Amino acid sequence: MHKVIFITGISSGFGKCTAEYLTQNGQVVYGTSRKSIESNNQINILKADVTDLASIKAAVETVLKKEGRIDVLINNAGMGISGPVEYASAEDIKVQMDTNFTGMVNVIHSVLPAMRKQQEGTIINISSIGGLMGLPFQGFYSASKYAIEGLSEALRMELKPFHIKVVVIRPGDFYTSFTSNRKIDGHLNENNPYEAQFLKTLSVIETDEKGGMKPDYLARKLGKIIGLKHPRSHYVIATAEQKLAVILKRLLPDSFFSGILGSHYGIK
Repeated sequence: MHKVIFITGISSGFGKCTAEYLTQNGQVVYGTSRKSIESNNQINILKADVTDLASIKAAVETVLKKEGRIDVLINNAGMGISGPVEYASAEDIKVQMDTNFTGMVNVIHSVLPAMRKQQEGTIINISSIGGLMGLPFQGFYSASKYAIEGLSEALRMELKPFHIKVVVIRPGDFYTSFTSNRKIDGHLNENNPYEAQFLKTLSVIETDEKGGMKPDYLARKLGKIIGLKHPRSHYVIATAEQKLAVILKRLLPDSFFSGILGSHYGIK
């Protein structure tokens, strides 16, 4: 039996691949995009911005009027800003948190009344392994993902009486347009004491991403998770090396793990 799936941020990357894969496998998919994108006869595209609560509520209402239900919500919309924490502008901090975290909350608020009425549903929140460990020069990106982790843990308990499942996805490095769309904050110039280290670390970050897995791998994983009656509360979808890093983060003393992570990013 097909499911009605609402997914945010389908213009590129994870969202685009996931929407296409789920549609090809018989699901009814509604996807949001901030900008106008080429129409797909099978994917129902809704113009909406997760940071604009009114537009998200309108998009959700459109789905409910047409389908009568939403079985799965995939909170995928997100973006990244890199730079030294000290030099981050208030505007960029707000954009980062509003898109990755508050935007996700806007969508959850809009979908939950219908899911509670149904007494079932699945909410899938896209976090990151950067939500399990603070990544240098991606401090506010990591902060937004840590926030997703904490909210999802609380939400999972709150929604248990309504038979609504909450699943957190923690991707590692994938090669998507996320890399080219990354915004650089921090006013880098010769007077910025972080510039040399930041540029060195950014080179490692981008090399890791460009050598990462393809987004259709994540799409297939999400397809399997959606089909499970009892999915796990969280999944790390990453390379073996990155999965090991997640385990080491849990097991090793903080100072030791920070040394390993810093060394990977060229920080001595």
